[in-house]
Amino acid sequence: MTKLSVNINKIATLRNARGGNRPNVVQAALDCERFGAQGITVHPRPDERHIRYQDVYDLKKVVTTEFNIEGNPTPDFIKIVKEVKPEQVTLVPDAPDAITSNAGWDTLKHKDFLVDVIAQFKELGIRTSIFVDPITAQVEGAALTGTDRIELYTEAYAHQYLTNREAAVKPYAEAARVAAECGLGLNAGHDLDLDNLRYLKEQLPNLAEVSIGHALICDALYLGLENTIQLYLRQLNY
Repeated sequence: MTKLSVNINKIATLRNARGGNRPNVVQAALDCERFGAQGITVHPRPDERHIRYQDVYDLKKVVTTEFNIEGNPTPDFIKIVKEVKPEQVTLVPDAPDAITSNAGWDTLKHKDFLVDVIAQFKELGIRTSIFVDPITAQVEGAALTGTDRIELYTEAYAHQYLTNREAAVKPYAEAARVAAECGLGLNAGHDLDLDNLRYLKEQLPNLAEVSIGHALICDALYLGLENTIQLYLRQLNY
């Protein structure tokens, strides 16, 4: 079974646009779990433009499924992850001014840094995942860092899916194969939606988890949150 972790950053974006606490991020996470989500993902950034650091602490108190914190391992990020101790931390090399994540790690160039950070988290029993592009050398490099999993950055797949889905998924299937050979667990995320999710799952049989936020929340505006989560679950586990 492939688990669905709902990224609730966009809920926080809507709240922050008006101030106050509507919509309530904590309640949204609880509702996602109640509607079938098997995990909650947040990506706090230094400017706190969506998920705030306090949200992370508040969510840890109530999330009963898998709590996944993703982000760039700056000193502030490392501190909060160590204090909160989520089930999983996903390391993403996004710049402070990035609108959204736009590249995976160069696991060869940054090997020593990643080894050090990952060791700190694993010492506390936190499962680690590294955001990577579907490049076999980078997957092999990830295996040398001590990480438990990789998360394949799926923007390129999503963009090419409508024109040539076989070509779009090919590098991801190869990366997934190499990950399995290296003993790495496999996650995926970015621009996955109700159109392209099932085919990715079919081609990546070892896919353990997907993290989906933007498309899922957009769909929920029209379809309702409960119905939308159920639709995504059906695409994963048909």
